This record gives sequence, structure tokens and C-alpha cells, in this order.
Amino acid sequence: MNLHQFRFVQEAARRNLNLTETAKALFTSQPGVSKAILEFERELGVDVFVRHGKRLKQVTEPGQQALKAIDIILREVGNLKRIGQEFSQQDSGTLSIATTHGQARYFLPGPVAKLRQCFPGVNIVLHQGAPRDVARMVIEEVADLGLATEALEDTEQIVSLPCYDWQHALVMPAGHALAALERVTLEDLAAFPLVSYHPSFSGRTRLDQAFAARGLRPNIVLEAIDADVIKTYVRIGLGVGIVAEMAVRDEPPAELVSRPLGHLFGRNITRIAFRRGAYLRNYVYAFAAMLSDRLSRPLLERAIAGEGQDFQL
Repeated sequence: MNLHQFRFVQEAARRNLNLTETAKALFTSQPGVSKAILEFERELGVDVFVRHGKRLKQVTEPGQQALKAIDIILREVGNLKRIGQEFSQQDSGTLSIATTHGQARYFLPGPVAKLRQCFPGVNIVLHQGAPRDVARMVIEEVADLGLATEALEDTEQIVSLPCYDWQHALVMPAGHALAALERVTLEDLAAFPLVSYHPSFSGRTRLDQAFAARGLRPNIVLEAIDADVIKTYVRIGLGVGIVAEMAVRDEPPAELVSRPLGHLFGRNITRIAFRRGAYLRNYVYAFAAMLSDRLSRPLLERAIAGEGQDFQL
């Protein structure tokens, strides 16, 4: 058995048993993938996959156990590489962050600038996507850490901790009728066209649940995945917007005004996520502490090692 075989078996499982996609991901040929998997099964003495002709149909029961072992082995190989990098290059390297557009645009610029100031030898790579993409990139070790409001808390392969909490805000032109109200109600919002997030982003489910609990059907005329787009359509008069509060903190008062909506939709928690058992370099711990003073190195080390399951504010 060898690491070459382990990677092919693992990637086939990740690619929903599609050998064509597995070969593309590993920059090799489909026959090469099939051969490596068959060699691994012969050495293991059991089938990892159920086949229909040349196609893989499902993972066998012993295959599921083998995949868990492979995952641990390859994770530790990655940790060994990072340990070598850690001690050969103490304060340089690449920090890879998976996050959503809102976090990248509004929350991360300050901490990223501070990291570069403290660790000038560290380069930063931002991978932007939906919350589920953020979780996947952490699991597949594309990113050292993930930052999102959804999809991180109940994923088995990663550990997530609360980073900060926030509320939604109403954004509208200064002359809009709702701008005269200091405390907006759900009924007020339901009376106007709304522009807000896609259901998988930025706490949108809280909005839907609040309206449904009151028996109201909001008129959401446009959904988008980031606040910049929402504000653009508010400016052209499509409706009033509901965005994360950090997206309106620096809005010029003469152009758009905002009102807090925490009393209607509650508080949302953005979480930071790491792969369970991962080895983190010094500057990753430092960056986490820059995101929140709650995220101390001892806490992260305990969490990543699996000491404790429920991390809340």
C-alpha cells in the first residue's frame, strides 16, 4: 500500500464515485485511477467499492472503515509537512481562508491587514463561495480555516467555534417612508418590496422563519448572495434591502439610511472552522486571535484535538 493509492481511493469517494472527475482532480488518467484502486483492494483483501461493470456504484461496509483510516493517514501526512514548514520557516508561508463574499468584503480586511503587518512573510489566499463550499474546502484541506454563518456547526469532519455575532439591518433611500420610523415592525416590512439574501446566505432563514411565525408573506422581489448587489438594487428603487449590519456601517448617510432589525430577527453567529486534528502553524493561531479575542490558542488546540464538542458564545 502507498500514499498514491490512498489519495486515489479518497478522491473517488469525494467525487461521488465518478472516476472521470477523480482523474481530472488528480491530473491523471481514468485507467490509472481504476488500476490504483484495484491494486489497493487486492492488498487490503476486501472490496472498497461495489461495481457495476467498470462503474463504481457505492462504498462497501469495509470500504467505509478503510476510508476513515485513509482520511486519518493523509491528514497526518499533511500535518507532518506543515510541521516541517513550521520549524524551517517560522513566520512565512501561505494562509488559505475559505469564506463568503460578505465576510471577505466587510469583516476580513482589518484582520488581514493586521496579519500582514505582524507577519510580512505570510501571503493570504481568499477562496469565496457559499457556506457549504466553505465547509467543503476546510474538509478537503483547500483552506486552513473557514469563516461563515451557516453550514459549519453540524459538520462532522470539522470543528467550529463562534467568532462574532451580528444582526440584520434595513437599508433604504433617505426619503423612504420607513426611514421615518425608529423601530420597524414585520408588518411594516411586509408592506413593501424587499431585496435580500439568497436562502443559503447570511442568516436568511431567520428572516423567513420570523415572517412565517407571524403569518406574513413578504414580497421578496430579488435575492442576491452579497450585500453590495442588494444595495445596488435598493438605490435604483427596486425595494428596501435587508442586509448584514456590517454592510451598512460605512454607508454615506445622504445616500442610504439603515435601521437595526435585531429585535425582529435576533442575532446571528459567524463561526470559524478548522479540520479536526489539523496541525496549525503559529500565524494561523495569531490570525484567529485577531478575528476575536475569544479565540485563544489554548482553546483552539483543545477544540481541534476533540476536547469538547459544544462551542457557543
